[in-house]
Amino acid sequence: MYCAPERPDWEREGRDWPNRSASRFVDAGGLSWHVQEMGEGATILLIHGTGAATHSWRDVTPLLADRFNVVAVDLPGHGFTSHPPFWQLGLGDMAAAVDALLTALGRAPEVVVGHSAGAAILAKMVIDDRLSPRLLVSLNGAFLPYGGAMGPIASPLAKALFMNPVMPRLFAWGTNRRGAERMITGVGSTIDPEGVELYTRLAKRPAHVGAALGMMASWDLASLKSQLPLVDVPVLLVVGEADEAVAPSEADVVAKLLPHVRIQRLPGLGHLAHEEAPDVVVEVIVDAIERLGSNP
Repeated sequence: MYCAPERPDWEREGRDWPNRSASRFVDAGGLSWHVQEMGEGATILLIHGTGAATHSWRDVTPLLADRFNVVAVDLPGHGFTSHPPFWQLGLGDMAAAVDALLTALGRAPEVVVGHSAGAAILAKMVIDDRLSPRLLVSLNGAFLPYGGAMGPIASPLAKALFMNPVMPRLFAWGTNRRGAERMITGVGSTIDPEGVELYTRLAKRPAHVGAALGMMASWDLASLKSQLPLVDVPVLLVVGEADEAVAPSEADVVAKLLPHVRIQRLPGLGHLAHEEAPDVVVEVIVDAIERLGSNP
């Protein structure tokens, strides 16, 4: 059973963290959260995907902050947020944890944006009546059970790796910049050297790796799929057509399950579209807000 020592250190791995001046630490739900907040106006909440942290929004946050109050967080066990007990890494647990943080912050976001697994967390929060935003934006959202040849074994494999206390350390100790680059290009994206270095920095810390494996091991995406018709808020599915982590065709399946949905496809962009072309993604988000009839 993995118990998550060796977390990223704010004074070491976070020494030159993107948007560091906007960072603070907030206690909520038994965790110490790393939160970044900037800008004024209606609140937009940004939730990253598995294995990432607030650095993935490094260029998106300042652009949105020109018009909105933007809150970005490191999920439990990720980045600089403390690690919960291993049994609290499930989808419902993550949704409850983010809800506790928003309560502590006194924020009720009017727009929520989630990348990959982050979009699933936000959908679960809506389903559980923890959120009622005017708009949910999914960036290459991971809503469906793992597909492809690895589908039948992906979650059991992640669970086996997670439950072995040695494996997160082996993953972390074996990570170098070249390995991080391979993982990024493997999801169909090419990002700047700063982004590669930041992913490498986090992936060297066993606690961060363990949280990512724990999420993959714990999530019940089949149940989420069955509950998607309960997401009764407008949803924009932003799809990178070069995504090799979440098949672009999954958006069509998800769209049939959601009551209020629109798909926007981004040619040439992969799973990390918001890091490849942050200006394009911000334009899509702002346009979607304006389509609601007026800015929130």
